[in-house]
Amino acid sequence: MKKKATGLFIASFLLCNLIPASLHAGNEAAKPLSKNLIVLIGDGMGPAQVTAARLYSKTILGAESLHLDGYYVGQASTFSERGEVDSSIESGLITDSSAAGTALATGHKTYNSAVSVSNHEVAKPYASVIEAAEAKGKATGLVTTARITHATPAAFASHVRSRGNETAIASQMLESGVDVLLGGGADYFTGKDAGGKRQDKTILPDFEAKGYSVVKDLAGLQALTVKHDKVLGLFNRSHLDYAIDRNTSSPSLADLTGKAIKLLSAKPEGFVLMIEGGRIDHAAHANDFPTMVKEMLDFDAAVKTAMDFAKKDGSTSVVVTADHETGGLSLGRDNMYELNIDLWNRQKSSSQVLNAALEQARTPEEIRKFVQTNTTITDLSDEEARFILKGDGSDYEREGAYNAVISKRLLVGWSGHAHSGVDVGVWAFGPIAELVKGKIDNTDIAKAGANTIGVDLDAVTAGLQAKYWYPKFKTMPGRSVVYPAKALAAKLGASADWDEASGTVRMAKGGKTILVNLKDGSATLNGQTAAYAVHVEKGTLYLSLNAFNDISGQSMTWDPLSERLVLQAG
Repeated sequence: MKKKATGLFIASFLLCNLIPASLHAGNEAAKPLSKNLIVLIGDGMGPAQVTAARLYSKTILGAESLHLDGYYVGQASTFSERGEVDSSIESGLITDSSAAGTALATGHKTYNSAVSVSNHEVAKPYASVIEAAEAKGKATGLVTTARITHATPAAFASHVRSRGNETAIASQMLESGVDVLLGGGADYFTGKDAGGKRQDKTILPDFEAKGYSVVKDLAGLQALTVKHDKVLGLFNRSHLDYAIDRNTSSPSLADLTGKAIKLLSAKPEGFVLMIEGGRIDHAAHANDFPTMVKEMLDFDAAVKTAMDFAKKDGSTSVVVTADHETGGLSLGRDNMYELNIDLWNRQKSSSQVLNAALEQARTPEEIRKFVQTNTTITDLSDEEARFILKGDGSDYEREGAYNAVISKRLLVGWSGHAHSGVDVGVWAFGPIAELVKGKIDNTDIAKAGANTIGVDLDAVTAGLQAKYWYPKFKTMPGRSVVYPAKALAAKLGASADWDEASGTVRMAKGGKTILVNLKDGSATLNGQTAAYAVHVEKGTLYLSLNAFNDISGQSMTWDPLSERLVLQAG
């Protein structure tokens, strides 16, 4: 018995000390530690969200702990890179979901709004652990309660400069090779966007032509068998309904998780699966505390499903974390050393569902009626009712004010409707646990995942960067597109020198020279008149693509849907 224990100690020591070294030695593929990898991301799930769900579970449900609790290994920092989007939206120490999703998927930092591309004027794509797994022949899947084209799942299977380009994300998912896609966002696949605006075409037939079985409700999900190699599940036009609002035709996150695992685990090469509890974030943005708690419990049930499989399978690593915290949630407020947990279970539907009725209300008495119907709170004061009628001064208006009043009654607080920069928890099972324990950064999640299953992020990234670049660009009248001259020229190995005295820019490479007259917008190539679109804005020269192809000898083309340059040999 003593000899066996000594052997286990030595093996454990080697695992603890040798594996972390491999994590920081680079991304080249190593011998796999696990056949399968499951990554679960609670969007917006900060420490207070986890504690709130645990307190609810213990007090209301009679469970001493969350399923998460037994797997806690440490915490991760979440900051993004400093940058801007459309010259206005700053990013930095507080991340959004796309920058955080990029870090968790690819192991690289980027700016807020970027989806798995770098923080440069001519951005480069970064490969995700899903894409690296695809390159090695593994099965892959993405599951979310948000739109499948939303920031977090998008970061694992697409590349765009702006997360708002969900039509392109849907199109790239068609080409991604991901086997199982389960979530919301049907409008981006059926010819409408999430606001109901008609698009040019539906891409559902394209998915079906590639062998995808398309399902749209719980019955369709349950009918799937391992014979269905590829599946696209679209369970709502936009995000899935909140757990508190679901009907019997809507799947839970645990339902989606269980089916995805069943389908993917039938593949002999192994699989990688990302599962997102996407609506924890949305409820926290709205400051809808009771709805947020139910989303947390929905996510925790999916964690149990994944962990149960991993324990039984014996060759699966699981890592659980969040992309960031949302709302600046505090458990306790107003100098009260108590929480009104007995009120946390009174709300019947989300504030999102209630909002339409709130917006129609005209009197404090109508507000009281709505609140009583939804929460059983019968003593709403005139001051509280008038505050709800007025709105909270944010984009959430009356919904925000309603949630502020309810939160105060529950003795919880919020710092606002946006994200915060606190560290988030990390939970893990299997060999990956040794790679993500203690204080880590969110980029370490992707690197640890790649090392655990023995895939090469760097090699797949290099392949992507040889195919696509994602430059900043301007769309001119007449729909012509121009690109930043100095940044794109440098990327092509050309110089671009601005001469203020003569008002010209000289771009050169090898024996070719383009001279642009900034005063009249004319241009020449090796002294001959050239037809280039020329635009100057805020001290930056932009030129049309034919100028860059001429100077470099390339034959790059512009993909207007994904807003990227497709590189081709000249």
